[in-house]
Order: sequence, then structure tokens, then C-alpha cells
Amino acid sequence: MFASRLRKAFAFGLCLVSCGVVAQAQDASPLFNGKNLDGFSIRSGTATYRIEGDCIVGKTAEGSGNTFLTTDKEYVDFELTFEVKVDDALNSGVQIRSHLAPSDGFQPKLGGKLPKDRLYGPQVEISTDGMAGRIYDEARRGRWLDTKEPTAETKSAFKKGEWNSYRIVAKGDRIQTFVNGVAIADATDSEDAKGHIGLQVHGIGRGTGPYEVRWRKLMIRELGKE
Repeated sequence: MFASRLRKAFAFGLCLVSCGVVAQAQDASPLFNGKNLDGFSIRSGTATYRIEGDCIVGKTAEGSGNTFLTTDKEYVDFELTFEVKVDDALNSGVQIRSHLAPSDGFQPKLGGKLPKDRLYGPQVEISTDGMAGRIYDEARRGRWLDTKEPTAETKSAFKKGEWNSYRIVAKGDRIQTFVNGVAIADATDSEDAKGHIGLQVHGIGRGTGPYEVRWRKLMIRELGKE
């Protein structure tokens, strides 16, 4: 009798854990609807973006500067997850809590002058050079916002030629990043309380490329104040 009750209690506990996991997963919403780019705008450069199956594919444009496919909506605190695959020769990234220069010659705090619609702010690096997952201040301070030196583990987290999973948690003034389950960056910065999310296609020089970067399974869970 006791053993039977114990088995039932154990099964009930497993159900609660399972239900909890399901509830947490359902709390996240697709950032990309899988059909079109409604809710996004292309900013700053002339690279192209297209939908291919379940992916958003960014393709370089020769001679273009950095280009961004940005959300029209601004986000505050959130957990963002996605998978990405990038050509080895291309540097890319995902902007978070980033901003658009409102006019030509606009000068953000701590940065130089920018052309209208130039996206600037924190960028989570996508690259094959060992810096993937680090947080760079794009078009503003021009430096890494995470200060911990990369390790052998963090440098090898991103896999060339494969789909790589990213998890980004922005809560208050803290940003944490994970690549394929490896903790990469943990930065504290108070400059950006909210802003746009942007998928970057890095600029390339003339006579190079074309290169591509692919994103899929883009999911966002907005975090309320706890």
C-alpha cells in the first residue's frame, strides 16, 4: 500500500514539474511570425533579408556598411533565445535595447556623430573568432561591455558551420549571454533601459562576399518586475 502511494506521489510530482516546464515554454512568444517581416524594418545599410523556410536569412551587399533588421517594438526586460548559423568569413550580431539616431549628425551620449536611422547600442556578437556571445557597444563607445577575459571554454562554445543556440537575458542593468549552454558574458551597464532588437549583417569591403547569416527559432519572453 505504502509503495503504491509513493509511486502515485512520485508520478504526481513528475506531472507538476512537466506542467511547470510547459507553462514556462508557453510564456515565450515568437519574435518572427514565420511568414513575413511584419513588425521589422531594415535600417542603416543595404544588405538584404529574406525568409527561407523557417529562417530569416541576411545577405551581405558589397560595399555596404552594417545593416540591421530591427523590431519596430522596443523591449525592456526579456529573455531572448534563437539559433544562428553564419558563414565563417562573416561577422554578425544581435542588437538588444538599441536605438535609432533621429537625425543626421545625432550624437548619442558617450559616442560620436551618426547618420539618421543608424542603430546603436549593445550588440551580442555572432562570429567564429572566439568572441561569440560577448557584448559590444555598437556605433557608440566601440568597446566590449563585458570585462571578463574569454576562456578556452567560451572561445570554443560557438561551432563553425553549425546551428548555434543563443540565450540572452536582459534584466534591469544586467545582461547575461549563453552560447550552446555555455555562460559567456555577464555585463552591468545602465545606459540602455529599453530599445529595439536588431539582426545584424556586417558590412564587407568591395570585391568580397557575398556571405550569409541565418536565424531561426527566435523566441522572446518579456520579464515583468518581480
